[in-house]
Amino acid sequence: MASKIDAEGDVTGELSNVPVPRNAGTVLDPDLAAAHRQLLAAATSDNTRRTYRSSIDHFLASGRRLPCDESTVIAYLLTYAKSLNPRTLAVRLTALSQWHIQQGFPNSAATPTVRKTLSGILRTHGKPAKKAKALPVEDLERIVAALADQPTLTAARDSALLQVGFFGGYRRSELVQIAVENLQWEREGLVVTLPRSKTDQEGRGIVKAIPYGDEALCPVTALKRWLQAAGIESGPLFRPINRAGVVGVLALHPASVNSILERGAKLAGLDYVPMLSAHSLRRGMATSAYRAGASPRDIKRQGGWRHDGTVQGYIEEAGKFEENAAVALLRRKRTQ
Repeated sequence: MASKIDAEGDVTGELSNVPVPRNAGTVLDPDLAAAHRQLLAAATSDNTRRTYRSSIDHFLASGRRLPCDESTVIAYLLTYAKSLNPRTLAVRLTALSQWHIQQGFPNSAATPTVRKTLSGILRTHGKPAKKAKALPVEDLERIVAALADQPTLTAARDSALLQVGFFGGYRRSELVQIAVENLQWEREGLVVTLPRSKTDQEGRGIVKAIPYGDEALCPVTALKRWLQAAGIESGPLFRPINRAGVVGVLALHPASVNSILERGAKLAGLDYVPMLSAHSLRRGMATSAYRAGASPRDIKRQGGWRHDGTVQGYIEEAGKFEENAAVALLRRKRTQ
């Protein structure tokens, strides 16, 4: 039976514990083995490794050990079938499966019986996924106006961050990793080239153009003002600011985007603050752009979505009242 230390493996994100395949025909020298472990670790994103680490830790904390057999996995699923979201259990099952594969053990977490058990849990206890509410562009304008009344560095940063995040269609992890070196100022606006993102793990580069706006909303102008006020000439665009008003040197944590949006929404008096998250910026860009006449192709490109189905979901959300069969029925008497 493997010890707890051995059970960490690739899914924990510890480079020293990333296994080299057990059945390799040639034993690598220490330097090559270390390089191999680093490449194996690089094949999985940091977020995925953290998620898998948490899943494995939960499994071990429940009193179970790795490797394990099919009955142990099923018992684990049944124990938490009612208390955990079925989607969470599905992720943890994937982590267990990956652990067994990476460590070279029979994959007891992917047997037909285990998968059918999970399907039964999903059917019995499944709930609709909670979705962040889209932030309409009109409400973004209210937030920006409220921030403009606050003559502080923090307000300048928050306004620039929210506008760039919204009109660039950025994920929060992408937004905080943008650096001055990624920017190209042009006559029409700003071009941002991200070296890597969630949908570009191989580093081909994600390029987005953000045009100038009007007086009410202009992400390019807001960003210029923030950079000038903060004295930022290189490195991360969006940084922490301490109570003394000193701007940090490191990038904001991605979770800070949620707090900044929440604070701005409260300042603007929006009545749905608990329904907002950083994803509200991306959803808001997609739904507002569609209502304004943007094509699905352009929305998909600006948001960096890989699948048409995702964009179609936002389009359907944007037009749920306008493009509604019931509208013709409910308004028929008005035209008679």
